[in-house]
Amino acid sequence: QVPLVESGGGLVQAGGFLRLSCAASGRTLSSYAMGWFRQAPGKERVFVASISRSGGSTSYADSVKGRFTISRDKAKTTVYLQMNSLKPEDTAVYYCAARPGYLSSSVYRDNYVNWGQGTQVTVSS
Repeated sequence: QVPLVESGGGLVQAGGFLRLSCAASGRTLSSYAMGWFRQAPGKERVFVASISRSGGSTSYADSVKGRFTISRDKAKTTVYLQMNSLKPEDTAVYYCAARPGYLSSSVYRDNYVNWGQGTQVTVSS
């Protein structure tokens, strides 16, 4: 189990940007493929973006493709989600998740074992 902590959420106007971070309380994330998911009020948690253990492969939901970028630092301690051109429909609680034991990431929620507590992103129109 790796404790994940998200940060960087907040309130932003439509068209603005935020950068979310996910860290593991001083531990390395080098053994994990990572993903970001989001959950809007009254809706299920859905895939946003993911990155392989090496950082060489990424995947995005169609709704964020071209606007969001997932990355991980060289030290493999932090995973980022850069969110540009934000829209009101991006409003949700954003969660990072870790997938141990696999080189590749996944778009499926059930393939992730460790989850953070989430960070709220609110985009006003």
